[in-house]
Parts: sequence; structure tokens; C-alpha cells
Amino acid sequence: MTVFDELKARGLIAQMTDEEEIKELINSGKATFYIGFDPTADSLHVGHFMALSLMKRLQMAGNRPIALLGGGTGMVGDPSGRTDMRNMLTPETLQKNCERFKEQMSKFIDFSDGRALLVNNADWLLNLNYVDFLREVGASFSVNRMLAAECYKQRMEKGLTFLEFNYMIMQSYDFYVLYKKYDCKLQCGGDDQWSNMLGGTDLIRRKLGENAYAMTIPLLLTSEGKKMGKTQAGAVWLDPNKTSPYDFFQYWRNVDDADVIKCLRLLTFLPLEEIEEMAKWEGSQLNKAKEILAFELTKTIHSESDARDALNTAKGLFSNKGDTSNMPSTEINRSMLSEDGITIAELLQLSGLCSSRSDARRNISQGGVTAGGVKMTDGNYKFTEEQLKGEGIIIKKGKKHFHRVFLADN
Repeated sequence: MTVFDELKARGLIAQMTDEEEIKELINSGKATFYIGFDPTADSLHVGHFMALSLMKRLQMAGNRPIALLGGGTGMVGDPSGRTDMRNMLTPETLQKNCERFKEQMSKFIDFSDGRALLVNNADWLLNLNYVDFLREVGASFSVNRMLAAECYKQRMEKGLTFLEFNYMIMQSYDFYVLYKKYDCKLQCGGDDQWSNMLGGTDLIRRKLGENAYAMTIPLLLTSEGKKMGKTQAGAVWLDPNKTSPYDFFQYWRNVDDADVIKCLRLLTFLPLEEIEEMAKWEGSQLNKAKEILAFELTKTIHSESDARDALNTAKGLFSNKGDTSNMPSTEINRSMLSEDGITIAELLQLSGLCSSRSDARRNISQGGVTAGGVKMTDGNYKFTEEQLKGEGIIIKKGKKHFHRVFLADN
């Protein structure tokens, strides 16, 4: 099976401009391609997972990836899929975020000896002369066509700022620069980027009279059409300080039955033959498939040791023989306790298992909370200082969420 055929079989291709040309490029290992990442946070998240996996697959086939960090476009913000304008970040914050991205990307992409490049569009966008840029690039874009683009539709309803309107032109210019500087002929990205990517291919053809290509990967969605990587607490991050290896493992261990095989195809590097055998599994066997998915992805993002620890902790907890050392934990101070202790509602909020005390009381009233092995029925039930010493107590919300809360020694 060629690399192109495998990408299609795994469901990693949504749209492309020139199938035969793209197939020839990537199958021959001759493609220099890029994917852009706007550093709007200090960590990559699950939404970036497929893009990183695609880069790794193409690099393994001999192609050269360019990871483009949006130090320039990040100062504007992509309006795609947005109903409001993104927060404006300072250059200093963007630079710090770029540094964190490079560290995380290195787990997927080999940047040694020119096998891949990491570039920042701030290097060319921030030094542009505005009038010169308009004359060189702006004349190639039709406002009517831009306004019809999918990436602007939601923003048009609430009011699209001129700042955001420039984003398509800036992304297109990125492709133009990378084509001229590195002979980068292929841009890849999420399916929501299709209009922006077409802008880049059109610009290269108009300005240089040469062909460039675009290929999108599908958005990572659940079977209900919701974006993966979202929880009550927020995004699932690739930074272990924001989402612990255990929580990361548990997120994938808890995907719906309908999504597990799709995720194995899209995100893991297990052979397709092995995954197709798992596709025949039913009932409780799907829990084994989920464990495999969670283990493989945790190993990729963190380490095999972290994956093994998370697996052992999860298995132990569900059999009531758990090693709590790798479980998400919250340390509380004595100053947080009243004379007779601290309520379970407060602990649920402090641990992040519930967003507020009222949310905690609602979960308790629905019978979904146990603590210290006891089913909670009253949000005002208090745990004493003595109970919280040492290993503390384990709180369980629902069937799948565990957290240890313990008292600081001093």
C-alpha cells in the first residue's frame, strides 16, 4: 500500500486540489509540505493531533515537513469557525507559546539535519510595507469571492472586523513565501481551512505561473459531530502540566464505542490490518480497543512509561486495587479547612471535577459521587483533617473520573 493509499484508507484526506499530482509528490517522497499552527495558547491540544500525525506519516515516507508557527498571523487571529474575535496576544506571549510548540512537535517530527523545518511567519509578515503588500498581493484577491468563503460566514453574522478579513490574504502569502524560499508545493491543514488554502494556491499560480497544491484533513469529531478534546474542564492539552498523562489516557479510554475504531485509524500508527480486526470486536471487547487506543496515544505524546503507569492505575481503580501515585491529585492547605473539616462540595470544586459548588451538589443529588468509598448524598458532608492526611481520599464522579485530594504536610 502506498502512503497516499494508506492516508485514504485511514480517513486522513478530506479534500484536495489535484489528486494525481499530490499522489505522485507524496508517494515519491519528494514533497516539501507545510502545516500552520497559530500559537494562541501555551500548549498544543488534541485538535492538533491529526495534523501532527499526518506530518509524521509523510516524513516517514521521505517527505519534508515545514511546521509554520504563526507568530505573525497569531497577532490577527483566524476567524474560521469563530462567532467572536480572538483575544489579542502580545508578541512576548506569542514567542513563548512558539517555544512550547516546538518542544511538543519534536515528539512527532524529526527536525535534525534538515529533515524538517520550523519557521515563523513573523519573520516576513511583521516587516511588510503595507502599501507594497497591497500592490503585490491584494490585487490577486476578489473581495466578492472572499466574502463567500466558508471561513467568514459565521463571523459575518456578528460583524467581521477588517483585521480578521486580512487573515486569508496573510495565510495565502505564507504559502507564497514558502514556495519561493523552500520549494514548498503542498499545504495541508484542517478541513475548516479550505478557503484560506485555496487562496494560497491561487496566489502562487497568479504571481508565479506555477502549480501548488492543497490537501485537507477532516476535523477530529465525535460520532455526534462535536469536536474531540473538549471536557467540562476545557481542552485536552498535550502539555502534561495542563492535562496529566493519566487524564490524557482516561480521555481516550472513555471515548464512545462508535468512535474508537475511527480514532485508532486516524491517530495511531498501528497497522491497518490489526485495526480492522479490532473493528470486528463487540461489546466488552471494545473496552480493550479503548485501552489500546489510550495506551498508544499516551505513549506517543508522553512516554511508554507514562502510558504504562496510567494503564495500571486505571485498571487498579476499576478493580478497587489502585495505585494512586499516578492519579490526578490536588493538595490542599489547612487554611482551607474549618474547625470541623471541609465539605465534599468544596473538594469537588477544588479538584476540578465540578465547575462550582452548585454543580457539585447537583452531581451529588443525582447519585454520581463517591468519596473515600462512600456514596455521597449531602453536599455539606465534611471530611476531617485526619481523613485528609497521608494518602487523603479518592473522589469518584460518575463511572470514569477519579481524583485524589490530600492535605499538605506543613
